[in-house]
Amino acid sequence: MKRMIFVWIVLAAAALASAGCRNRPQVQGVSLEVEFAEAALTDNLMTDMTFTWKTGSDFVTPGRDNNIYVHFWHNDNLLLQDDYIPDPPTSKWEPDRTYAFTRRIYIPQFIDEFDPAFKGKATLRLSVGFYNPFDRSGKSSQDVLSKKLTVVPPPLGTPEVIYESGWYDLEVNQDTVLKQWRWTAKEARCVIDNPRRDALLVIRGEANIGAVKNQKIVFKINDLALDEFVAEEPLFDKSYAVKKEMLGDKDEFLLTIGVDRSFVPAKAIPGSNDERELGIQVSFIYFR
Repeated sequence: MKRMIFVWIVLAAAALASAGCRNRPQVQGVSLEVEFAEAALTDNLMTDMTFTWKTGSDFVTPGRDNNIYVHFWHNDNLLLQDDYIPDPPTSKWEPDRTYAFTRRIYIPQFIDEFDPAFKGKATLRLSVGFYNPFDRSGKSSQDVLSKKLTVVPPPLGTPEVIYESGWYDLEVNQDTVLKQWRWTAKEARCVIDNPRRDALLVIRGEANIGAVKNQKIVFKINDLALDEFVAEEPLFDKSYAVKKEMLGDKDEFLLTIGVDRSFVPAKAIPGSNDERELGIQVSFIYFR
């Protein structure tokens, strides 16, 4: 089964932001080390990322709380963003201290193995630093770390996820929490390689609870119910330890994502001209 190749939209605004971030002022008196739970980074990967911040004796505690930006750039495309608010806040950081945070990140599929120019690996540029969320001038950002990361395709034998039916085209918007997603219809199906072993399934997405209240979401593997829940909050991140017996004895199995009620934006959202029948947004399906 061939890997599905997503067409990524390169935004002009992202290119400008990339050029700008290279000229940001550096933070004095603080250093950062980052580590990933995986020995080798691949695309289409869920992994934990640990940030170890160390302040020196010359660190000056800022008079305001800053957020931390975490940007992964592929060429001039902002591929992944995982900004966060540290706890304790930076206004309480002190000299000669260590502050560690672990975040789960989702590296989307972006490598085209069939591109003649592809040489077996890709490079991401990681940029991490501080910014003031209330500063609209764009001048508050301060770099702490900038480094290149090597990313390779998933290893041989990694189950392939094919979006078979009930899916709309990939959408990208860096100003949203999900960054990139596919809408489902009332029911959508994926065909996935059967690894014939226990595996981890992660489904990350968002329900429009403003358009559909108390929407029930149902996940099935083949004809067996895996989970059903009511979307009380918009964002969801579900993880399942799937036993190999549930996958059946065929070379592939079906993952079905359904909702009890869909909606048409043109009828549910004032000012919308979108006539599609929509279920939920799915940004990440991980199966390994």
